[in-house]
Amino acid sequence: MIDNNASVLLIYTGGTIGMIENSETGSLESFNFKQLKDNVPELKRFKFTIDTLEFNPPIDSSNMGPSEWQKLVGIIQEHYDKYDGFVILHGTDTMAYSASALSFMLENLDKPVILTGSQLPIGKMRTDGKENLITALEIAVDKDPYGKAIVPEVCIFFQDYLLRGNRTTKVNAENFEAFHSYNYPPLAEAGVHIKYESHLIHYPATRKPARFHYLLDSNVMILKLFPGISKDVVEAVFNIPSLKGVILETYGSGNAPDLDWFLHIIKDAIDRGIVVVDVTQCLSGTVEIVRYQTGRILSEIGVISGYDITTEAAVTKLMYLFGHGMSIKEVKDHMLCSLTGEMTTLK
Repeated sequence: MIDNNASVLLIYTGGTIGMIENSETGSLESFNFKQLKDNVPELKRFKFTIDTLEFNPPIDSSNMGPSEWQKLVGIIQEHYDKYDGFVILHGTDTMAYSASALSFMLENLDKPVILTGSQLPIGKMRTDGKENLITALEIAVDKDPYGKAIVPEVCIFFQDYLLRGNRTTKVNAENFEAFHSYNYPPLAEAGVHIKYESHLIHYPATRKPARFHYLLDSNVMILKLFPGISKDVVEAVFNIPSLKGVILETYGSGNAPDLDWFLHIIKDAIDRGIVVVDVTQCLSGTVEIVRYQTGRILSEIGVISGYDITTEAAVTKLMYLFGHGMSIKEVKDHMLCSLTGEMTTLK
């Protein structure tokens, strides 16, 4: 049920959705976002309040990182009591990383924070931006019969589907269906009506207020394994000064080479206090680190399972945990459990 007395803050960070094509050069350029209602006249039909705020200057999503995530958290915290929901317009390239980071930084949300964007600029005839924006705004103010937000978590809405932000990966650079959540079903599907899957939604702990976190530590690394990866490359990664954690993208259900030099480098790093998390390269499925001998050896030397967490969620979760000054044991313990629905652990 859309609350016509509600209000939503629309935050434009940058990205394709907020661009127009230069008629002379053909290149995409950011426009003054106050012109939004001119480009999307349908917004004038909403009866609820839509306020806008934009990054100045807008940021290409390739440049998004911890400082921009902290800025978004600050904006949401400052305006949290004033608005019923928040919609963040964001470039698609790093949207899944930002959604994952915000899911940890915005603890115990009781209001929707919806990220969306487009593959074509808002001014293009065939843009997907209008539908994405309009539906994201509706979801941001949608409430149940008791006046509570239907989806009080960080999500991505794209091409008819509402996805949990920290379960989402960008999978296509050209099609409108740019994002997918392989290991967790959509929270809602937008057709003639918006159909919510209430049993899948993560609800806040009762009687606990929202908490806003800013501390992140980016001394983490993603290492994707490939056949023929050299000792020098692996050694160089694990000897990066100030390195605290590595997301190790392994094969299949968590397998890696059982070469002596490879295992020695990883064990030495773990003994020095580096946290190594095993995440599968596969888009779908989970790490079962003891299923095969090669994975079992990783477990024996101290590599921990990431289960079915995405790489985007794993790396931002490590940043969040290390940023809060947790001990190595605390970081490992938190990586093995779900904080905000980001993974499904094995029983």
